[in-house]
Amino acid sequence: MAGDLERGVGALKKFRSRVDTLLAELEGGAGGSRQVALERVTRGSLGVGMRFDEADGFYTQYNRVHTALVQLSKSLGDQIELLRIAVHAADVGYDNVEEEERYRFHQIQARLKKDWDAASEPEKAKDKGARPERHDATSGTTDLG
Repeated sequence: MAGDLERGVGALKKFRSRVDTLLAELEGGAGGSRQVALERVTRGSLGVGMRFDEADGFYTQYNRVHTALVQLSKSLGDQIELLRIAVHAADVGYDNVEEEERYRFHQIQARLKKDWDAASEPEKAKDKGARPERHDATSGTTDLG
């Protein structure tokens, strides 16, 4: 398996080309964040004029999932772009990367970290409600109660 790995600048350029192609296909296709954002269902398309709790619930969940898909598509595109820039920097050396591209790299990295932190906030809040673990220093065991 290790023998299948390619090394060197040629392998990095080949990989970068694949990443560039993947990014172009993602953004140009149905999975691109712009295209996903355009696919919307309105509440009116589920019926109007009468109370219909199931339609309201469906519409709420549809919007939740749609928002998550748009964010996922954008995040995936950002991660691929980040990887493309990193591979380019590994190929030519960080000091030889244009200032604009370095700035873009750091912008994307900060945005992804912010999104990650925001997504993990509910988990952190949930964990705060849990009882803290107590460790027994002599036996190395953990007591949860």
